[in-house]
Amino acid sequence: MNNSVTNTARLLWAGLRALLVLTLVTGVIYPLVITGIAQGLFSGKANGSEIEADGKVVGSSLIGQPYNLPLKKGQQTPDADLKWFQGRPADGLGTNSVNTQYKLVLSGATNLSADSKVLIKQVEDAKAAVVKDNSVPGYTVKPSEVPADAVTSSGSGLDPDISPQYAELQVHRVAAENGLSVAKVERLVKDHTEGRTLGFMGEPRVNVLELNIALKDLVAKR
Repeated sequence: MNNSVTNTARLLWAGLRALLVLTLVTGVIYPLVITGIAQGLFSGKANGSEIEADGKVVGSSLIGQPYNLPLKKGQQTPDADLKWFQGRPADGLGTNSVNTQYKLVLSGATNLSADSKVLIKQVEDAKAAVVKDNSVPGYTVKPSEVPADAVTSSGSGLDPDISPQYAELQVHRVAAENGLSVAKVERLVKDHTEGRTLGFMGEPRVNVLELNIALKDLVAKR
């Protein structure tokens, strides 16, 4: 009987030691090491790829932001603030019905098929809006010039980037709205156009938040 109790106690103590060691290694040491490496080598990405302007964090380079006017009385969908470059449509997977104190953006694709009448109507309406909003005196946008990313959301619905084609399409409107020359705004777009990752992955892109921060600085120097 005593031997049985002793063996049980030894097994329990061995199991407890294993638990303590694994907890220390996997729950404390490993996370601290990985966190230290991340902060030391990739601090920007580890902290959320934050973007700063005027000495404060204004967003992340990984998440798109809307540039809209305040809602008018009785209005359900805000109008785009046309003095800024606009990002891709943000079609999240629903609305925040749990905590209505905050307006949350729920990410995700629409899951609509390519032949969905709903999707086709959304694309047609979005294309018409892009043509209307970006056609200014002396510059008319043709429907055939509207790129796909201007009328469709990304898989997450929160894409921070647009194609150089969509950015360039907005140049004349942004220049007119801000009293800037087209040449200066075109240069701004070119300066903020990134090439393919490692030269072959993905597509050239323009981060809308970073571009609009540079636009704000350019307007201030007018």
